[in-house]
Amino acid sequence: MKKTNAVRILESLGISFQTREYISSEDEFDAVSVAEKVGVEPEQVFKTLVARNEKGALFVFVIPGNFELDLKKGARISGSKKIELIKVKELLPLTGYVRGGCSPIGMKKSFPTFIDETAQLFESIFVSAGVRGMQLKIKPADLCLLVEANFADLI
Repeated sequence: MKKTNAVRILESLGISFQTREYISSEDEFDAVSVAEKVGVEPEQVFKTLVARNEKGALFVFVIPGNFELDLKKGARISGSKKIELIKVKELLPLTGYVRGGCSPIGMKKSFPTFIDETAQLFESIFVSAGVRGMQLKIKPADLCLLVEANFADLI
C-alpha cells in the first residue's frame, strides 16, 4: 500500500479505513470507471470537486461519481450567490492533488466542505486516497467529522 498524505492522516488519527488499488489510465480516471475497477456501484464512489464563488472563496464538494454537482444547490449551501468549478490547472496548486486523484482528506489548506447527503445511505463510501489508482473505503460519518464537512443535497 502506498502511503499517501490522506492515508497517513487517517492512520495517525486511528480512523478505520481500507484501501483499494487499481490500474489507472489517462483516459479512465472518472469515478464511474473507478467504481467498475474497484467492484462497487458508481453511486458509492464519490468524487471531490473544488469550486470558487463570486468573492473568490473556495469550497469542496464530495458527490457520487455518476452525478454532476448542481451549482445552484452548491451556491445556496455555501452561502454564495454563484459558484463555478475551478480550472483543472488550478487544482494541484490549490489542493496538492491532481485531477482524478483529488482527495477531500489532506488538502494543502482546509476549505469548507460539503458531502452529498446520499453518502449516508451507505455503510461506507469510496473517495480518492490522493493519487490516481487508489481509493479509500471509509464510513461517511468518519469522513464528515475528519474534514469538518456538512451533509447536504448537492445533486
